[in-house]
Amino acid sequence: MSPLNTPLKPIGTPSGLRRLTVAISSRALFDLDDSHRVFEQEGIEAYCRYQIEHEDDVLEAGVAFTLVKKLLRLNQVLEGRAEVQIVLLSRNSADTGLRIFNSIQHYGLEVIRAAFTGGSSPFAYAAALDAHLFLSANSKDVRQALDAGMAAATIVPGVVTPQSGADEAGQLRIAFDGDAVLFSDEAEKVYQAQGLEAFEKTEREAAREPLTGGPFKEFLAVLHQLQTVASPNESPIRTALITARGAPAHERVIRTLRAWDIRIDEALFLGGVDKAAFLKAFRADIFFDDQQRYCRSASTQVPTGHVPHGVANAGGQS
Repeated sequence: MSPLNTPLKPIGTPSGLRRLTVAISSRALFDLDDSHRVFEQEGIEAYCRYQIEHEDDVLEAGVAFTLVKKLLRLNQVLEGRAEVQIVLLSRNSADTGLRIFNSIQHYGLEVIRAAFTGGSSPFAYAAALDAHLFLSANSKDVRQALDAGMAAATIVPGVVTPQSGADEAGQLRIAFDGDAVLFSDEAEKVYQAQGLEAFEKTEREAAREPLTGGPFKEFLAVLHQLQTVASPNESPIRTALITARGAPAHERVIRTLRAWDIRIDEALFLGGVDKAAFLKAFRADIFFDDQQRYCRSASTQVPTGHVPHGVANAGGQS
């Protein structure tokens, strides 16, 4: 059985507390471009010296920084009813990783678990932690996670949302593409191979047949379960489906979510229109999409994660 068709994993703990675990790389959380440039241009020894020499210099926020702050804030809002844990995964050694932990402490992030792998892929530890989501700047690590059935995305360089003010204290707002992200790529394959007319015909005929789940189905389900802890009018989480699909391909999507019994707060069927302006209007803390062109556009407006999954990425693009 494919990992995407297996039953949803329970998110409760033995005490009944609902838990969400997110694994994130240091380059997704912080801006490590300068030190990474040293590594690429001068090698590992120069990189190690650079990190140690600058270990007391606080790192600037990375693309996923505000997302992490809002995720951790859920522990206050949903205290006693749910728990969110953030686990740092880094290819740094423990020695060079001290700067990262110093920055975590500076910003007051409640991140107490970390794995420093000294150059090796940290993906195995995300799996060991039973993480619901893995975010990284390394596309190879992300592909490993996706192949294992975990929701995962490569953070796209781009806009970094504000670290303070109303946005930081507001709702956690997460937006998803549909095909090859929340859903399988079965419909996308028809579109790629036969064109729009065949795609719309297939979707009309299959309108009452739920789509197979994609790599982010379980992550959305976990968010939905966390939403049920709070009253609908006071939920600290808001989700959106922002898809290039339009009518008549909308019906199958709506019926699929209904069959899954998973709540989505907003659904935008854009019929091929660029998504960036709508993501900005939604004020997404992160957006997940499988197609590079939408990711590039979206990343100019909101933090974005590329999901290298499905037929659109069959050529090994990252």
